[in-house]
Amino acid sequence: MSTSLCDTIWLSEKRKNLLLLLMEGPRDIEQIKTSLNVNSKAMMPQIKILNKQGLIIQEGDTYKLSDIGELVVGNMLPLLNTLEVIEENKEYWASRDVSTIPHDLFMRLGELGECMVIEPDLNHLFDLPREFTENLTKSGCILSSLSYYHPLYPSLYSKLAKSEAEVELVLTESVFERLKNESPEELRSLLDSENTTVVVCQENFHIPTIAVTDRFMYLCLFDRQGKYDHRKVMSFDESALCWGRELFSHYKKSARKVTEI
Repeated sequence: MSTSLCDTIWLSEKRKNLLLLLMEGPRDIEQIKTSLNVNSKAMMPQIKILNKQGLIIQEGDTYKLSDIGELVVGNMLPLLNTLEVIEENKEYWASRDVSTIPHDLFMRLGELGECMVIEPDLNHLFDLPREFTENLTKSGCILSSLSYYHPLYPSLYSKLAKSEAEVELVLTESVFERLKNESPEELRSLLDSENTTVVVCQENFHIPTIAVTDRFMYLCLFDRQGKYDHRKVMSFDESALCWGRELFSHYKKSARKVTEI
């Protein structure tokens, strides 16, 4: 039975797409044809197969998932989402050190959704990505973890601290020390801001940058050799924002709040 179900689902793109469509709700044949860009001749044999396997049922003129169909498709989605994330940027994920991501979050990597890899050209290698800075300044709530000191971070985050945005920063000891020594005025503006919380994590969490706002999720990882190669991942999907908040909270829980230099 299980082998037959696997064949039913995975050996036909039309059947798989129909199951995913019906996960959104019941559809009649005209809606199915329009959504999947198929004709009745191509679709009706697939509907019959899915109906025979007990994955979909017909009620009047509409088709919907059966209880078993909902169970099967509900468990298909995480795998399909994960495959989509990996296939879009296969070389990037294959070259990343993902051991720093908690295992339960790594297993949910598919929640990053439609994400893009930002790779600067040589002329802008040490600039912060425009996609990052522009969206950051438009955000109302900002959660950011930094274990990598970028010379543009102090001015960027001190500017945000003077805005109306709610900002939470998790810094490693090394980043905090560099802020104290090289950018004391910017650090003071962060600590004096009523809308900004700064905490320091004694352990190095080995993820250069995590930023999650009400607009986007931004993640920078070292490669497998532990090198920083200026490539970042960014996603605007709501599921990615939730995923990023969990990652941020994981590192925040072991940090201490800082109120003065």
